[in-house]
Amino acid sequence: MENKIKQLRKGILELAIMGALEHRSHYGYSLIKHLTGGNGVELTEGTIYPILSRLAREGLVSTEWAESRQGPPRKYYALTPNGKKAYRILQEEFTLLQELVTRAASAPEETDEGQAKTQIDIKKERDDDA
Repeated sequence: MENKIKQLRKGILELAIMGALEHRSHYGYSLIKHLTGGNGVELTEGTIYPILSRLAREGLVSTEWAESRQGPPRKYYALTPNGKKAYRILQEEFTLLQELVTRAASAPEETDEGQAKTQIDIKKERDDDA
């Protein structure tokens, strides 16, 4: 089961990172704080940096070094125009999949007899030779 959870998180985490970068650039630690926000999800820099590197190689994320008042320069990440377009497409697909999972997990509509209602349309072909 742990492998299934890892695979699920992997794809969703990429989308979450892109979403966080859609309106504002982040450096690694600020991105982790923004994403987790005390929601119980554990993220480490070792988890997000490979995703950020891959997104940069794909041209979806740009990077820029900036001086910091609290230490060494920081590498900031931001979505490129192609990254913003990809994010919108992936977000729409995610929403559809989320609706599918929600719909699939809901109880089926019941009939007056208390049984699950299932509608099946069956069409009989006409035999014109008869």
